[in-house]
Amino acid sequence: MSAPAPPWLTVDRAVVSIALVYPMRGPAGMFGPTCELCAQLAVEEINRCGGVLGREVRLVPVDGGAPPAEVAAEVEALVSVGAVQGVTGWHISSVRQALAPRVAHRVPYVYTALYEGGERTEGVFLTSETPDAQLWPAMRLLAREQGVRRWFVVGNDYVWPRRTAGAAQRYALRGGGQVVGQHFLPLDAHDFGEVLRRIEHSDADAVLMLLVGADAVRFNRAFARSGLDQRCLRLSTLMDENMLLASGAGATRRLYSTAGFFAGLVTQENLDFHGEFASRFGVEAPPLGSLGESCYEGVMLLAALIGQARTLDVRAIETAADSVAYHGPRGRLRLRGRHVRQRIYLAEADGLDFTVLAQL
Repeated sequence: MSAPAPPWLTVDRAVVSIALVYPMRGPAGMFGPTCELCAQLAVEEINRCGGVLGREVRLVPVDGGAPPAEVAAEVEALVSVGAVQGVTGWHISSVRQALAPRVAHRVPYVYTALYEGGERTEGVFLTSETPDAQLWPAMRLLAREQGVRRWFVVGNDYVWPRRTAGAAQRYALRGGGQVVGQHFLPLDAHDFGEVLRRIEHSDADAVLMLLVGADAVRFNRAFARSGLDQRCLRLSTLMDENMLLASGAGATRRLYSTAGFFAGLVTQENLDFHGEFASRFGVEAPPLGSLGESCYEGVMLLAALIGQARTLDVRAIETAADSVAYHGPRGRLRLRGRHVRQRIYLAEADGLDFTVLAQL
């Protein structure tokens, strides 16, 4: 007797199934559990309100930490057999670039990770930050308030860090400074000796960190051990509360982060989100942060897109997209040009928490 098919291979016309692509391994795997729980919370809220098109919403988890071609092949297979009718989740840009051409013209795809900008594939909708709205204002403020002029860029070696580093060079010059060096490391990096020596010899007064997950955590620890945190501040566009906690309080001196969401934002929507998350998953659940919260928004936006178009047809969804709005922990947000319009903040690490300093 053959084994029963996995539940996600059973096409149920009474259900809208969403592929949730998030990292279960690799350097980004450390915030995978938060991504999954936040997305599940969104699904439960949607289903309590009647679902989507009168149908229950379900999640189909996909490991976004696998090699990009493998992720794309798995999601394309799910779409082809009708097992999923939409895609969302946090995953790196290399995965998005492999995935979008294979599925976005067939089902709506909401990408929730901050990225390098420029994504225009039909059927792709984006909820998170881009360098022009996130990095440039943060660099400008730190130049004005902290006197930063000489930047050193350290990032992982793939499309998001490399293109963002190019933008950082332009922004530094625009603000009267310069990028004095850059160094790119493979994903899952452990040895930071060479880059720390280069930073020390560069006379940089700030380091722009474009590192993912555990790589950023290990860099923070090595940076502090080297004593460079006495001389250089650090700015990251990808540093959530889970990464801060893993870094340890001794490794977060003069560490700044810029993002559209911080767990410590004092708004009624965010307080409600914290309460619902704790009530559902308990006080031992992984800390909330911008990466997990983005997966909550990804599900909410996907449901709003389908609900506004009143169909699963991606072309009809595309046509109706600019009239779509949704509510979440960041308040009411709208789409424009398939990107969410949002507020961006600058925060400074205070031990194991972030203190929000300014809206950019």
